[in-house]
Amino acid sequence: MKMKELNLSDRCEHFSCPERSVSPSVYILLYVCSAAVILLTVCGNLLVIISVLHFKQLHTPTHMLVLSLAVMDFFVGAFVMPPMLIWIIESCWFFGRSFCIVFWFIGGFITVLSIYNIVLIAVDRYLALSHPFLYMNRVSVRITCIIISFDWCVVVTYITALLYFSGNIIDFVMCPGECFFLLNEVGSVIDLVVSFIFPLSVIIILYSGVFMVAKKHATAIRELNNHTRPQTQKITSHSMKSERKAAKVLGILVSVFLACLLPYYIYSLLGGVIEIQRETFQTLSILLFLNSTINPVIYALFYPWFRRCIKLIITLQIFQTDSALINVLS
Repeated sequence: MKMKELNLSDRCEHFSCPERSVSPSVYILLYVCSAAVILLTVCGNLLVIISVLHFKQLHTPTHMLVLSLAVMDFFVGAFVMPPMLIWIIESCWFFGRSFCIVFWFIGGFITVLSIYNIVLIAVDRYLALSHPFLYMNRVSVRITCIIISFDWCVVVTYITALLYFSGNIIDFVMCPGECFFLLNEVGSVIDLVVSFIFPLSVIIILYSGVFMVAKKHATAIRELNNHTRPQTQKITSHSMKSERKAAKVLGILVSVFLACLLPYYIYSLLGGVIEIQRETFQTLSILLFLNSTINPVIYALFYPWFRRCIKLIITLQIFQTDSALINVLS
């Protein structure tokens, strides 16, 4: 994540935290709504994490990727949303320089890792649909976990390197009550390519392939349904339908993610043309982070297994003996 703020020296010279202009009732309402959003984000993603970790049926490569994304979304709700929402409501940063650096590090790490997690989901769906036998024989939970761990390490290294070479690449600017960091032209280009252009291109290419393959599968299923076929072909047809449905739901997930991501990056790209306002930047940042709130809602709407898991968790049935073996996918 990055912020390009023009004329910061002038702003810092004259800056002071503005007095609150809203009424006490509106002020309280803003905090109540913020707390509700944070609670929904944390609890929703915590339910996803518990579900995938607890139930053995969900220990699949695809669900491991969903788990990784849910962990990132949980971190957004627990560590990024609270200070960001307080900053917006108060129009002032109260948490000091050190926490400002930690805040942008965590925010940048989570944003970039979420983007590449979406890339891995696109790769997973493309392989599952276009090369099903290769996928079943070669892609395992263990390999997927190794890839996810490698992805985390690479992103941490990238963000840390970006912060470490802060002499000319990154310059943190904390006006009294503000929390921004700047990227020069080189850093902006690197970040744009690494965290936006490259992953977005991969996602678009792979999902174009996914939906082309899904269309072919739909045609094949209709042809099979018009003829009497042996049991093995029935199983194949059911498997194809399941993969197409998974691709459709994850396609919705990716589309919502991109809808939340694009305004932020487009506005950031305009930093060299127009002066970026703090309020607009904060609004687009919240839109980006609200994706973490929306994801569990998507799971609840389109995944029957997630609704079953929620019921089992809320009713505390997961504490029963052998509850991990309960069939949640049927």
